[in-house]
Amino acid sequence: MGRLSGKVAFITGVARGQGRAHAVRLASEGAQIIGLDLAGPLPGVPYDSATPEDLAETARLVEEQGATALLTQCDVRDLEAMTAAVTQGVEALGGLDIVVANAGICIPETWDEVTPTSFRDTIDINVIGVWNTVTATANHLISRGGGSIILISSLAGKKLQPFMVHYTTSKHALVGMGRAFAAELGAHDIRVNTVHPGAVATPMGSGQMVARIEQTNAANPRLAGMGMTFVNQFVAEAEEMSNAVAFLASDESKFITAESISVDGGAQHF
Repeated sequence: MGRLSGKVAFITGVARGQGRAHAVRLASEGAQIIGLDLAGPLPGVPYDSATPEDLAETARLVEEQGATALLTQCDVRDLEAMTAAVTQGVEALGGLDIVVANAGICIPETWDEVTPTSFRDTIDINVIGVWNTVTATANHLISRGGGSIILISSLAGKKLQPFMVHYTTSKHALVGMGRAFAAELGAHDIRVNTVHPGAVATPMGSGQMVARIEQTNAANPRLAGMGMTFVNQFVAEAEEMSNAVAFLASDESKFITAESISVDGGAQHF
């Protein structure tokens, strides 16, 4: 019996990277998985976009754990479609206990390179998409008598990420959103916390992402060293984020809410 046996989890951005790692980890702990991902082109990002094949691979990996995987191709900006996907999953699996709002985008740009489009896209996905996620799921947790909502923020939500005004803004917003939801949903025994990864080895580092970061760093080299870790390990694996997610999803954290938990090797303090 896993510590999440009998539980159902909903995860966004589930096709690969951290979202996939969270799905597989929660499934290994006994949870059934509902999930969604755009699994298609993301205009403006310098890294490779997820694909329907990525989404299918996540389903396969979840099912290898003996869990059900009900995964849908859907945009977190579309509240109506997300609500329908969640409702269908809940009807099939009998309820919902855990929500992981993981979907997000990251576009390295100096302050004067940010455009109305890139700023709006970042806020629409990283902030409104998370609000949509909670809005589409909270009543199902209430019906279940409680649960855990986990918002994936970033080092940029506690300190900052240089040359990403829009990303830093969006990830700081999730801290306030998490606390505000925690306050109101606490009456229903729903806990809401944020997780703050530092550098993580995921496909977000693919394509032109590294080159683009190097270009923006050149605009002000003094800022390039921000986010260094205290320990010798600089980059985490996605599974290390999933350790924190699994803890917050479980009853081991049942008296923890409105917290912001960093998994960054101390980078927020450097």
